[in-house]
Parts: sequence; structure tokens; C-alpha cells
Amino acid sequence: MRLVLMGLPGAGKGTQGELLSEKLDVPHISTGAMFRAAISSNSVLGMKAKAYIDRGELVPDDVSIEIVKERLSREDCARGFILDGFPRTVPQAVALDRVLPALGMALDAAVNIKISEAEAVRRIAERLVCSQCGSTYNRSMHGALSGKCTECGGPLVQRPDDTVETAHNRLRVYMEQTHPVVNYYAEKGLLLSVDGERPIEQVFQGIMAQLEELRGARPSGEAAR
Repeated sequence: MRLVLMGLPGAGKGTQGELLSEKLDVPHISTGAMFRAAISSNSVLGMKAKAYIDRGELVPDDVSIEIVKERLSREDCARGFILDGFPRTVPQAVALDRVLPALGMALDAAVNIKISEAEAVRRIAERLVCSQCGSTYNRSMHGALSGKCTECGGPLVQRPDDTVETAHNRLRVYMEQTHPVVNYYAEKGLLLSVDGERPIEQVFQGIMAQLEELRGARPSGEAAR
């Protein structure tokens, strides 16, 4: 399966991406990890991206899509992929539509994990991150009570941008720039939606049920037009 994960900040895209990756046996590709890997490799594209990031500027779409194209062309994506954090804008979605056929691929679905803005703010403000491995927790989770990561034992911290004020700003940016991408995929007949305010396992099962229905309706990779 070739999927794009969408949803408000805090919707749980990273969590569901990892679960789907394990179940479908395809890589979960987050924008942040992809850019960090490109930069650490000292590739030409990575250095271009780093120059913009170091200046505090957004990486231009042409550089971003080339990094995405390079990542999707790797062998581990031959059977499918889960894109998390890209496309963020309609022009990026249009560019992705040009890139995939060139790689002999087509998108199966865009999965929108739906939560309310109030829930998004609450989750972001209560989020803790392991300073060593990057695992995420909610303050109310059992593993977070000790202040240490249950995966590696590292200390849990709150990221500087995980506050109520920044959460509202991130939601505003999302609605202006990224929410139109939801409509873009809906018009193409590729959008699947799931209630993201249910327990994690129920959200996962809801996504899988729709993917199984989709897989039964058409061969993987034969996207709707």
C-alpha cells in the first residue's frame, strides 16, 4: 500500500504510521526524519535543504519534492510506503502526483485522522518526548509518570514548541496550508477518514478496515482517478 497520513498536529499520525508500517511491512517515512537523513548524508540535496533550515527559512517545494523522490526510489519502498508530513500544501500534492508515475507508482489512499481543534491543543500541551530516542508520551500515560522512557530509559521532556500558544499557531498554519490538501484528495476519490479521538488500537483497526475494503476493491497501486 502507498499511503499519505494526514490530520491536525497531535492527531497521532506518528503512532498510527508506526503501527501501519509494522502491519503492512512498508516503511513509515516522516518528513523530519527524511530531511535529517538527507542532511546527515551530506548529499547535494541535503546541503541545499540545510542552507534554508540554517537561515530559518522553509525548504522550497522543488528541493522538498526531490528529497521525497529520492527516498521513494529506494528499494524498501518497492512494495509501498507511508508518507507522514508530506505533502503539506496543494502544490506539493500536485508535485507528488507527477513524481509517483515517474517511479512506476500511484497513491492508494490519503488517510485523514480526525480530531477536534480542542483535542489537538490538549494533546500537544500534554506531550512529552524522550530526549534520547524521540518516543512520545502523554503526561497521563503510565509510562510518563516516572519521567523516564519505557523504551530506552531516557528522560522525558517537553519540547519548546509544545505549548498551548504554539499549538494554536500550528493549528492556524495547518488550516491555512495543509487542510486544503484534504479536499484535494477527497476530490480525487482517495480520501479515507477515521475518528482519531478513539483509543489508539481502535483508530488503527478503523484504518485497517478501510484499507482492507480498498484492497479488495482494486489492486494495490491502482489509484482512483
